[in-house]
Order: sequence, then structure tokens, then C-alpha cells
Amino acid sequence: MGSPSGPPFDPDDPDRERRERDTEPIPRIDPDDGPGYGPGPGYGDGPSLSDDAAFGDGPGYAGEGRSGRAWIRDPEAGYQPPQISEDELAGLRVDAHGMAPRRVLPLEDEPSSLVARYLFPTERYRGEWKRHWIHLSTPILVGIAVTFVLGYLSGFLAGRDVGALTTVAVLLWFAVMGWVAWRVADWWYDRFILTNKRVMVVNGIITRRVAMMPLVRVTDMKYEQTPTGRALNYGTFVLESAGQEQALREIKNLPNPNELYLRVVEEMYEPQAVEARLGKEADEAKADDGA
Repeated sequence: MGSPSGPPFDPDDPDRERRERDTEPIPRIDPDDGPGYGPGPGYGDGPSLSDDAAFGDGPGYAGEGRSGRAWIRDPEAGYQPPQISEDELAGLRVDAHGMAPRRVLPLEDEPSSLVARYLFPTERYRGEWKRHWIHLSTPILVGIAVTFVLGYLSGFLAGRDVGALTTVAVLLWFAVMGWVAWRVADWWYDRFILTNKRVMVVNGIITRRVAMMPLVRVTDMKYEQTPTGRALNYGTFVLESAGQEQALREIKNLPNPNELYLRVVEEMYEPQAVEARLGKEADEAKADDGA
């Protein structure tokens, strides 16, 4: 008698056994029943096969997985991770020309007194940078040009016996030099600061300005270098934060932009690597002091 939900039962149907075999439930394999990923004794005595074992070539199931690295299967010890030799690690230390890979500059130990006042106790200091000397190109060129022009003018007026105009020229020169000195002092107190939590820019002599952006808020970061910037090794950093306007967005004339870019990116994505490197450098410094 046929089933209401299927075709009528036919004992002579040639496909009946295949359909019954295909619909049998698959037994669940417990990993604890045997070594590795294969079934235990209750499911047979043959070796277990997997994607990695399919590349094996002998007893002990030693072979190469899909990554090309040897994975060793010991029936008694279980699944063991691959062993990386010193020859393999040497490729990470030197390139094809025998040169060491590019590394970021060493981190400073302590912040300056100018910067330390803006860091909270649990914040880890990573470095501070003044702007490139190209930032002073305009005031320096103005100072040099004014010195030559007013020097020539003062000598010319002194021969004409017009002492009042000579005095005015000298006072004007002092005023320009005072402006140049102010710009140099402002450059000295202008710092770009990196910690494990944020980036900051501190500037100003009389009116102090402190701008910051948390690293977790940085959605995009880039730096730009003009041909002159590539020749003199400076650039402009642009920071984006979720498409919003912020106080810290464009930072011009920062020195060594590629190394600084790597430093910031490493702090954003691999803070554990920074901590590990700092710990290693501290241990090496202690060993050198002990020696």
C-alpha cells in the first residue's frame, strides 16, 4: 500500500536500495573516540582522512597541508603544530640583497616637560616631533631679505645726512627680527605627540592650543608629499574621523612622514607588537648596563 506522501511501494524497483541508503542518518563522530580527527575503534581500524591528510605519504600521517607546510600527526601525541626553523625565520630578517627589513625609529623614553603635563597617568607615551625646518622657510627668507635691503638703505641714508630715516630703518629691522624670533619660538613649542590612546598637537606661546583625536576614532589617515617634500623628507598628514569636522585634521610639515606613518599605524593595529618591542629594548638595555 503506497504512502500518502510518497510514491507507491514497489519491491522490484531497482533504485529502492539506493534511495534507502542515501536517506540513512549519518552517525556523529566524537573527536574523543580516536586520535586526531579520525573516528575511534568503534568505526573501523583504517586511517582517518582529512584535507591535510590527503597529502600525506607514509606512516605517521606526515605530509603537507594545503598551506604547503608540514603538519605531523602522531597517533599518540595528537595534532602537533608546525615547527618553524631558523632558516625560514631568516627570510623575515634579511631580504634578497642581504639588507635588513625597514623598521620604525626607536621610541623615546620619556616625554619632555612641555608634553608631560598633557598626559594622564595611565597613558603610554610613544613620541613627540617638532615640525620640519621647512616650516621656518618663510620667516628666515624674510629676515635675510630685510637685512640686506635695510642694511643697504641705512648705508645709503647715512651718506645723505638724514639720521632720522636711518633710525627708522634700524628700528624696522629690529621689528622684523623680533617677528622672526617669535616664529622660531612658536616652531619650537609646536609638537606633534603620539600615545597609545591618541594623537595630539600642542602649539602656541602665550595662547596655548591643544588638539587631540583618539586613535579609535581615526577612520582614515594619509600623508602627502610634494616633490620638495620628498627631497627634504617632510609631508602633510590628514586624519579623518567618521566624516566629521574636528580640531585635528591636517598637520603640515611633519618630518620623516613614512616612518611616522608606520609608527601611528602600528599603534592603531598592532599595539601588542609595540609593547613587545619596548619590553625587548628594555631588557637589552638592562643587560648592557649589567655588562
